[in-house]
Amino acid sequence: MNTLDNAPTKPAHDLFHYSAPVPGEILVIGDGFEAKSFKHASFSGLMDPVVMVDHFVMSQPTFGEHPHAGMSAVSVLFEDSVGVFNSQDSLGNNDDLKPGDLYWLKAGRGATHDEKPVADGIAHGLQIFVNLPSKSKSDSPRAFHISSRDMPVIKSSDFRVRVVLGQSNDVVGQKSPSFPLTILDAYLNPKGHYKHKIQGDQSLWAYAVAGQISLSLEGMHFALSEGEAIAIHINTEQAELSLAADDGAHAVLLQGAPIREQFVQRGPFVMSNSSELDAIVVAHKQGRLGSIKAAQ
Repeated sequence: MNTLDNAPTKPAHDLFHYSAPVPGEILVIGDGFEAKSFKHASFSGLMDPVVMVDHFVMSQPTFGEHPHAGMSAVSVLFEDSVGVFNSQDSLGNNDDLKPGDLYWLKAGRGATHDEKPVADGIAHGLQIFVNLPSKSKSDSPRAFHISSRDMPVIKSSDFRVRVVLGQSNDVVGQKSPSFPLTILDAYLNPKGHYKHKIQGDQSLWAYAVAGQISLSLEGMHFALSEGEAIAIHINTEQAELSLAADDGAHAVLLQGAPIREQFVQRGPFVMSNSSELDAIVVAHKQGRLGSIKAAQ
C-alpha cells in the first residue's frame, strides 16, 4: 500500500515538505541488467505521482514480454547509450529508440511490452513508473515515442538541459499522454548552475546521475551525492529551484502534480485496491492484456 499517510504531518518548511537524500538500491538481473532502484515507500509518499524509478544499464535482452496496468511505464535513454534499444508493445508499435529518446506506455486497463538492446547496443537511462488516477486506470492503453531531436535543449556556458518532456521556464517540450509531467535531463559544467521555475502544487524528484549536485529552494539547501535522490513537495504558488555543481554533474528532475490517492503495487501493476490488483493478475493469466505477437 502506498504510504501517503506517512508523509510529514507538518511542513518541514513553510513552503514545502521534503525527504532525506535516498541512495538507490542495487538491482542486478542476469548478466545484462544492473540498476539503482528507487521506490515510493522510501520517500514517504512525496514521489507522487511517480511510483518507482530505476537508473539502469542494459546490455542484453532481460525481461521478455511483460504486462503493465494501472500506470504508465516510461523509458528515458541518456545520450551516452550505444546503438538501438528496440521497444515493442501489444498495441502494434515496434520502435527503435536511439540515444536520448523517450518511450511512454500508458498501460491503463492493461498492455504488454518488451524493450531490449539490439546487437551490441547498451541502453543507459531511466525506467519510470508513473501512477494513473483511479478514474484513468481503466482507460484504453496508448503509447508514444519522442525522438531526442524533437526535445528542446537549453544551453549556456553553465549548463545543457534537455527538456525531455514538459516545460522548464519558458521552454515548452512535448506533453505526456496522461497528465502533465516534466522530465529534465541536465548537465552542469564545473561551477555551473541552472534555475528552474515551479508553478503551483507540484512534487519534485531530483537525482544525481553522476557527480555531486546542490539544490537550493526558497532559502533551503540540499546536497546529493552521486546515486542519491530527494523528493520535495511544493506548497506554494510559485518557487524557484536552483541546481549547481562545483565539479560538474549530470542530474535529472521529475516534476508533476500529486494524485493523492491510495494505491497498491505488485510488480508491473499499480491499482487502486487489492480487489482490482487480484482482478488484473487474473486478466493477465487469461491473456486478456494482449500480446506482442497477436498485434504484429
